[in-house]
Amino acid sequence: MRLAVTSDVEHGVGVVVASGEVDLATAPSLRQAISDHLAAGQTLLLLDMTDVTFIDSTGLGILVGAAKKARGLGGSMRLVCDNPRILRLLTITGLARALPVHPTRAEAVLDWRDEAVG
Repeated sequence: MRLAVTSDVEHGVGVVVASGEVDLATAPSLRQAISDHLAAGQTLLLLDMTDVTFIDSTGLGILVGAAKKARGLGGSMRLVCDNPRILRLLTITGLARALPVHPTRAEAVLDWRDEAVG
């Protein structure tokens, strides 16, 4: 399965939705969507990976790079994922500790609100 990437802005948050497989061949479209948001000044990024079925080291590298870039610009990135296989990979690699991962978009947005209040 190829990768489909859509992008939007919701309440000031750059939202990127990925569906399919994130690998060496498909990763550039994900990287570009994230870069476009950062270049437009949307430093709060939400990456919805609910429909991602596979991610390789290239895709994981994009997640790390995007999170670092967002933090460097004063923002942050949240992941939305409920796929047990992808969650296990994020845990094994330590990315689940470095990047906030939420089962739904609503919970990811609440995390930002809680952060702003706290």
